[in-house]
Amino acid sequence: MRPKENYIIKMNIEQHITSVVKAAVEALYGEVADSQIQIQKTRKEFEGDYTLVVFPLVKMARKAPEAVATEIGEKVVASAAEFSAFNVIKGFLNLSLDQKFWVERFEEVAANDNYGVAEPTGRTIMIEYSSPNTNKPLHLGHIRNNLLGYSVAQILAANGHNVIKANLVNDRGIHICKSMVAWLRYGNGATPESTGKKGDHLVGDYYVEFDKHYKAEIKELIAGGMSEEEAKKQAPILLEAQEMLRKWEAKDEEVRALWEKMNGWVYDGFDVTYKTLGVDFDKVYYESQTYILGKGLVEEGLSKGIFFRKEDGSVWIDLESDGLDQKLLLRGDGTSVYMTQDLGTALQRFEQNALNGIIYVVGNEQNYHFQVLKLILKKLGYEWSDDIFHLSYGMVELPEGKMKSREGTVVDADDLCEAMISTAREMSQELGKLDGCSEEEASAISSMVGLGALKYFILKVDPKKTMLFDPRESIDFNGNTGPFIQYTHARICSVLRKAAEQNITFESEKIACELLPEEVELVKMLCDYPATVAAAGEAFAPSMIAAYTYELCKTFNGYYHDHSILREENEAVKKMRLALAQQVARVINRSMRLLGIDVPERM
Repeated sequence: MRPKENYIIKMNIEQHITSVVKAAVEALYGEVADSQIQIQKTRKEFEGDYTLVVFPLVKMARKAPEAVATEIGEKVVASAAEFSAFNVIKGFLNLSLDQKFWVERFEEVAANDNYGVAEPTGRTIMIEYSSPNTNKPLHLGHIRNNLLGYSVAQILAANGHNVIKANLVNDRGIHICKSMVAWLRYGNGATPESTGKKGDHLVGDYYVEFDKHYKAEIKELIAGGMSEEEAKKQAPILLEAQEMLRKWEAKDEEVRALWEKMNGWVYDGFDVTYKTLGVDFDKVYYESQTYILGKGLVEEGLSKGIFFRKEDGSVWIDLESDGLDQKLLLRGDGTSVYMTQDLGTALQRFEQNALNGIIYVVGNEQNYHFQVLKLILKKLGYEWSDDIFHLSYGMVELPEGKMKSREGTVVDADDLCEAMISTAREMSQELGKLDGCSEEEASAISSMVGLGALKYFILKVDPKKTMLFDPRESIDFNGNTGPFIQYTHARICSVLRKAAEQNITFESEKIACELLPEEVELVKMLCDYPATVAAAGEAFAPSMIAAYTYELCKTFNGYYHDHSILREENEAVKKMRLALAQQVARVINRSMRLLGIDVPERM
């Protein structure tokens, strides 16, 4: 049996090897289940490329594991030309693929302009991320949310899905009114233009100002003999905010005009931050337009007996039989809660966009909320509730501790980005990586490196984990960092530029030399890229892309340290090494784009 030519890049290599091994096993012992053919990469301390775990086959073969492995190895090598050798270690069959196989795979990689991009699946997936409040600027926690959401969107698109990037802006409610009240009381007509501040920062200042005066009023009321609990409810500034919310809901023209003006300032500010972070959205929803959605579903649930009404008129669902508790869906005064809105928006999005799935990128403090959301929709009979996924992530902490937005101790996203770029410039200059660059080039590289460091440091961590972000550690040019990967790409681009200056052509030529084991290892890693993208898409895990890219760069740098490229005397070897370096750079570029990270050509 000889495999077809040019099949591997469209087909995972491990899947191909599994099919060859399965055919050999069935020729020897009869029909076998796919689950019995367990293929994995051979561990580095052993000779071979892929390993078959023989133990699941011993019973049907009725022989010792070593004998079964030997028989299968002999059959595979005899029947498939690409297998050059095998060895047996106890119950493990290690298979080696020949040079021709890896050369052909490399040529397929180089010839494929869409390498790592899957064929269209016809599936439409919406991913909702960011979801900011319009009473404060974006902070470090939002950065993790935005980077994670955008990267997952890129990875899903590379897996052939039609992806809709959505943002639900929390633009209404008591927290928004708090900033508005404080601006009316203490703002003296301040605007972004008059203060020189970004609009989201300006509005955020008044949110902090509200909290400061609220605490002072509570203290004063307590000193006058009121209990702390009562003081918190009766503080004049809070009562003023509550009255403003009532006016907003009654569509008071003056309140609505102020709300639109201050929200407009915030949106302008958000747009600047989003541009800096390199994230965008296909659709933006506003809570002010969606908060009443879902009331129809509540009525539907009542009519079906799924929900029940209490004496005060509020509507609930009893989930105690599902191991949860009772959940409020509509207040006694008829106003909706977040769950009401999320039920309505989920239905609206699935119907309007013909979705095959929706992913909510929301912090892990909302795990219970999304568990309940899916369960209620399921009880209402919406089978697509199974296609809702909550991509839960942990908090981001700094060496100094946690952040509190009301107290103004958050790490502002704009300030952090600016600091990262500044630190990247400082460290790049110290290491001589900006030598010979114009001011424009130095500025562009510093921005690329600073933001790349931030993005990579956050995305390399499993989203479920709470993470500690250390800005300076993230900009290290050595180790598992964005700058290390960016520098590797720039180093390869430098080699390729010098080759062009020397008029060395290599792109269209066939490989006409033997590959060293280190070169075969790089080819193997390049071949792993599509499977890595597929796995990252299945798990919604940018960290898989980050880990793959780091290992590729680390392997290339070790190879580059030990083997000359441009000074290689054998022309065929030189051209092969240039072609190999070029493909490594191309895959680095593609994988980093999936993380939303740019890579420089000079550094």
